[in-house]
Amino acid sequence: MQAVRSYFRSPPAVLGLVLLLGVVGMAATADWFFPRDPLALAGRPLVWPFQNPRFWLGTDNSGRDIAAQIFHGARISLLIGLVATAIAILIGIVVGALAGYYGGVVDTVLMRVAEAFQTLPNFLLLLVLVVVFGSTLATVTVAIGIVSWPAPARLTRAEFLSLRNREFVQAGRTLGMRDVRLIFGEILPNALPPVIVYASVVMAVAILLESALAFLRLSDPNVASWGNLIGLGRDVLRVQWYVSAIPGIAILVTVLAVSLVGQGLNDALNPRLKGR
Repeated sequence: MQAVRSYFRSPPAVLGLVLLLGVVGMAATADWFFPRDPLALAGRPLVWPFQNPRFWLGTDNSGRDIAAQIFHGARISLLIGLVATAIAILIGIVVGALAGYYGGVVDTVLMRVAEAFQTLPNFLLLLVLVVVFGSTLATVTVAIGIVSWPAPARLTRAEFLSLRNREFVQAGRTLGMRDVRLIFGEILPNALPPVIVYASVVMAVAILLESALAFLRLSDPNVASWGNLIGLGRDVLRVQWYVSAIPGIAILVTVLAVSLVGQGLNDALNPRLKGR
């Protein structure tokens, strides 16, 4: 309860939560407000926002309702962000836990693998994976998760290095606990808070990575994503700038919301910041 009170004492954290709940609300009510296929033709192409009451955010190059794509696109962005984050955090926790607990050769090998992944920028490695394995929604999501695990792994490793010789771990060894139980049952619960907080960073980056892929037309074209809409608006950016600007604002708000929530969680859960 102390962490909850600490979180809600922070105005930026509360703002982030409100914005994030708004995006979640858009995703949840998309079928209610826009029951038709968001990629179906709805009217005249390139109708400006508020020019036609049927299309209050206008239409894109093909005459599809931008508002419908924004609401349904919230689902795609949240889905990609959550699943890719789950994949990255899961891999990172396993690799970081093993490296931090065992140390020595295991630590060296696993960290060299992490460094190999970090040799190339995330986006370049993501481009390689998408070109090789395809650009379906599932492939893009898994690829984003795969390129995002090294940072959570290093964070988990650092936490394990600071916890593996604590008294409760030594007591567990004395009682004959197996390594698996010590790692995942005793040390990991104490190492999780900073990793959970960092998950918000991974989620924000995942949403941006998918949007960048879609802007380059390398994401799944068969889904109504904000990135696809931005990429479509690139062809008419000089005159009908709203086609790209509206989904760009949606991405900005979502990433800002996730970042503020993550910062609020960090302030509430980080014991080093308590009392400030």
